Amino acid sequence: MIERYHYLGYKPLPGAQIRYLVFSGPHLLAALGFGAAAWALAPRDRFIGWTAEQRVHNLHLVVNNARFLILPWVSSQNLASRVLAGVARRLPKDWQPRYGYQPVLLETFVEQGRFRGTCYRAGNWIQVGQTQGRGKLDRHTRYPLPVKDIFLYPLHKRFRRELRTS
Repeated sequence: MIERYHYLGYKPLPGAQIRYLVFSGPHLLAALGFGAAAWALAPRDRFIGWTAEQRVHNLHLVVNNARFLILPWVSSQNLASRVLAGVARRLPKDWQPRYGYQPVLLETFVEQGRFRGTCYRAGNWIQVGQTQGRGKLDRHTRYPLPVKDIFLYPLHKRFRRELRTS
């Protein structure tokens, strides 16, 4: 499904990961994939206010919403924001038995020009900035990528405190 209908296609998710299929009765509506957070992301890191050492120690507590697909033939008002809200409530509980801890923050990237991030905004995700338009291994900007808006969603009231511990 992701390979066929998501504009980024299928790629294995890095690190700890979890996937969700969303149904209404027997009908498949959506698919989501969550994996390891971006290693260094200046707008996110400023928003959290952590040091490089704290990031190394606690980055596993941030989980990346790497794929989100509402199937093309599905149309339902507010479905995307409702799906995001439901998954945000469920993910920490599902993550705990699998990995032995609960994440405290979600992150995602929304490609400018392709999407506006409406469902993330409606779901109270916080836009903290933009990517630089280069990949994680492109230190010299030789392989430009589309600029993406960065959205975060706290899963815990004291997420900053959790992420700033050493």
